[in-house]
Amino acid sequence: MTSKVIYKGNLRTVATHLRSGSEVETDAPIDNNGKGERFSPTDLMATALASCMCTMMGIAGNTHNIEVRDIECEVEKIMVPNPRRIGEVKVTLHFPKDLIYTDKEKTILERTAMTCPVLESMHPDLKKTVEFDWL
Repeated sequence: MTSKVIYKGNLRTVATHLRSGSEVETDAPIDNNGKGERFSPTDLMATALASCMCTMMGIAGNTHNIEVRDIECEVEKIMVPNPRRIGEVKVTLHFPKDLIYTDKEKTILERTAMTCPVLESMHPDLKKTVEFDWL
């Protein structure tokens, strides 16, 4: 088993990662009857995409001797109705200005990010917009 989730009431859950004991709380978003005081479950899904992309690029960096660090990601989740779901996830990855990558290194990192397990697990109808900011 990977995790345990407990519904605490008032639209809040606590998820515990069983191996480490680390916890994540969620709240329903304001636009869906919640307080919006924590990540919503759909926020976590969108955020997991950026986290997975960075993790996979880190693994590729280790494999290909490419320095990968300090990537800042902006994540935007866009909800749509009928049925209520995530319609689009936008991720912009900003690479640190002090690291210069060759075209080959950029290609390796971009291809790796675009084949991360979270992206591969998302429904094909979900629009995924990903931008790489190498400047």
